[in-house]
Amino acid sequence: MRTGPTNKSMERLITEIRKVAAKESSDFWRRIARELEKPTRNRRNVNLMRINKNTKEGETIIVPGKVLGTGNLDHNVTVVAYNFSESAINKVKSKMTIGELLHKNPKGKNVRIIG
Repeated sequence: MRTGPTNKSMERLITEIRKVAAKESSDFWRRIARELEKPTRNRRNVNLMRINKNTKEGETIIVPGKVLGTGNLDHNVTVVAYNFSESAINKVKSKMTIGELLHKNPKGKNVRIIG
């Protein structure tokens, strides 16, 4: 019986995250890898309204799942996620993928998990 993600790009991302986490001794990236290993239905889905309510100007946040487009952002925040809904893509000015953040910030410093 198969467990974990069946999406090949997700499997590669998790493997890459685990390598960086081991190299950098990063509990942050280990936690992100564990979150991404969950079945799709158990991963976090977060609306922009919740991100707006729980963040401050200039902050970087990560959603180990999908960002949904309900609500708006009234301040500048960098949103990192595995996936974005079409409406969220149009509303978020500063966004990146988890893989991009992994290369930019291998230690995982100054990033909060929202979910």
